Amino acid sequence: MRLVRSCDAVVIGGGIAGVSAAYALSARGADVVILEREDSLTAHSTGRSAAQYIETYGGPVNQALTVASRDFLLGDADGLADAALLEPRRVLWVAAAGCLDDLEHLRREMAALTPRLAIVDAAGAMTHCPVLDPDWVAGGLLEEGSYDIDVAGLHQAFLRGARRHGTTVVRSSAVHALERRGSRWEVRTAAGSFVAPVVVNAAGAWADEVARGAGVAPLGLMALRRTIFTFAAPSGHPAEDVWCWPLVADIADGFYFKPEGPSQLLGSPADETRDVPCDARPTELDVARGIDAVNRATTLGVRAVRSVWAGLRTFAPDRHPVVGLDETAEGFVWCAGQGGTGIQTSPAIGEVVASIVCGTPPPAGPAGLVQNLSPRRLRRLA
Repeated sequence: MRLVRSCDAVVIGGGIAGVSAAYALSARGADVVILEREDSLTAHSTGRSAAQYIETYGGPVNQALTVASRDFLLGDADGLADAALLEPRRVLWVAAAGCLDDLEHLRREMAALTPRLAIVDAAGAMTHCPVLDPDWVAGGLLEEGSYDIDVAGLHQAFLRGARRHGTTVVRSSAVHALERRGSRWEVRTAAGSFVAPVVVNAAGAWADEVARGAGVAPLGLMALRRTIFTFAAPSGHPAEDVWCWPLVADIADGFYFKPEGPSQLLGSPADETRDVPCDARPTELDVARGIDAVNRATTLGVRAVRSVWAGLRTFAPDRHPVVGLDETAEGFVWCAGQGGTGIQTSPAIGEVVASIVCGTPPPAGPAGLVQNLSPRRLRRLA
């Protein structure tokens, strides 16, 4: 006989979006089941993040969600984390000749969000990162108040909190069928069937596929591949000095790099290559492009990499997250499209999901925040 488990909400996807939603829901008393298709809850995007908290990143909706998440992250996830989740790491946006106006535009745009921004000239940029090439860099914008994020620690904190409130996690349980029967959804998997009035679609790059399986029209989510590689820190610079360097990001989105441990750096060509939902793999060409971009802007002279990987960052057409009830399907809640901000916005997004499902006030934020996240906006665009 197949197992049939009843609960208040089934969350499809055990990455950072799914566990944050499950934690917020279970903290409000909901009986939650998380279904994850893989053996590991962090097999895809969550486990492949560059792990940075940047308040000025991702446009106004993502920025509001990031700011709303700050206290939770600085408070070690309501005390659920084993150690601090954030470690200070400044961001230095750099520009080549001809792009200085972009730095000033970003400063003006972000001044209302954070006053911790300062334009620096080429020499000033090189004081913060001495491997920048003086023949390339023309200036920079230094952003204080940014952090490295302990992604694994944050994911485990959400998971620990959800389990303390009774959440069940079922791994290796890809959804085979998803159907609304009366007042409840029936979700059939190899591990059994789960029935609940609410389904939370937190399936990342597979969110549109899950929707189709439920008879819900997809939203046109785009899975964009991002390539990461690591390489040895340069000789001639003490490890303690290298560790203090900021994340250095090209204002023209050509590359970024930052310290990764005491003896190496992490780099990326900041690529966004359209892909299908899959176990993403880097290409040699993308890695080569990243190395070339870093070498053109610095004196690092990267010739070999230590490790390479790729992850999928999933975006809605307007690049805002999609969080809310689908008006075409009772009890079907989207929690997808977080793009490159899914880690840093996860506390607030989990709270938004719980507020929608449970009818409680959403997290503090600008007026209209929840409406700006609703899938309804994308139905109108279509």
